Amino acid sequence: MKVIFLKDVKGQGKKGEVKEVSEGYAKNFLFKQGTAKPATDGNIKTLDLQKQAEVKKKEREKDDAKALAARLGELSLTFKHKVGEGGRLFGSITTKQIAEELEKVHKITIDKRKMVLDDPIRTLGTTDIPVKLYPEVTGTLKVHVTEE
Repeated sequence: MKVIFLKDVKGQGKKGEVKEVSEGYAKNFLFKQGTAKPATDGNIKTLDLQKQAEVKKKEREKDDAKALAARLGELSLTFKHKVGEGGRLFGSITTKQIAEELEKVHKITIDKRKMVLDDPIRTLGTTDIPVKLYPEVTGTLKVHVTEE
């Protein structure tokens, strides 16, 4: 009997797959658990429509990420911080502070974990920070640190 998996079933199939399983297994386990449904023509068409909608949604998210990456490239954040000898900062500027400042100044919400900053900023000057917005889409944000 052919079934469409509604959820991942270990050892059998992943969500959205159409597979052949024994009739007893399908009726007594998969259908009762709600992890699969029969692969009728109507159900297969519904599955195809859901897959197409998901592809469109991902394309839309990627386009939005590209637009945000272009906008981030035009922006610059400025931080004023106390400085010690040799131009080193007292403390540092972290991705959390950058995300909060971006939200406050430009009303753009970006998760701090998407910012790729190996070490916090501890020197004066301009730093380019890559921001991973979507797989294959990375924007760059300029952060300028000046003396207080």
